[in-house]
Amino acid sequence: MERSAATSAMMRLGYAFNTLLSFALPPRCPGCGAVEKNDDEFCVRCWQELEFLTGPGCVSCNRPMPSEDLQCVPCMETPPRHDGVRAALAYGPVSREVVIRLKHGRRTGLARVIGGLISSQLIGIENAIVTPVPLHRWRLWARGYNQSLHIARNLPLENGNVLVPDVLIRVRNTPFLKGLGRKERAKAVNGAFRLNPRYGKLVKGRTICLVDDVFTSGATINGCASALKKAGSARVIALCWARVLDPTERSY
Repeated sequence: MERSAATSAMMRLGYAFNTLLSFALPPRCPGCGAVEKNDDEFCVRCWQELEFLTGPGCVSCNRPMPSEDLQCVPCMETPPRHDGVRAALAYGPVSREVVIRLKHGRRTGLARVIGGLISSQLIGIENAIVTPVPLHRWRLWARGYNQSLHIARNLPLENGNVLVPDVLIRVRNTPFLKGLGRKERAKAVNGAFRLNPRYGKLVKGRTICLVDDVFTSGATINGCASALKKAGSARVIALCWARVLDPTERSY
């Protein structure tokens, strides 16, 4: 009886604490911060502004295309090293704000939101190694965490897919790529990634899913894919939260 009373008291105390916590720190929209009823729930306005990439896309980079099984002109002119991009959203005001809050606002809980929406991109992928795009140790030290690893850890892995956090090593601290052209981006990341020697046998003949927050020109993913293909990986697929598109590319 005494134990039952103590348990009941602890439950009441826990309920009171959770109620107080919900009042002080209510669930908020991942995009704008408006108070919502449930955790990880977007407000109506932000949800309506998210542009899901559900239509046909380039078989190489997921750029929107008028029909299935087509390759865009840039990928035909310069074939990528990777084997496809699977992005949940087009990069826009709301998806950008979520990434900024995750990367620079220390809102690591948003990785759960991103992982949940990326999860559908794993459909049809089996027995793959899932790994994040790595940060250089100096940038990791400055930021305190790798946002891509947080996203990868929040992916529901099934069908033999496994998370290996450190398949790749970033051996050179590349400059920030924002504002650089396609050729400058490719040059900046050339030789920046190397296979972790621990996984030489593991990656041979395997499909590797590279997790990143935003796909822009593909330079970073290509740099990672080059290192993995050199080590014998069969396929390298990018799993991203959002893909940057030009205004003319957004829909057909």
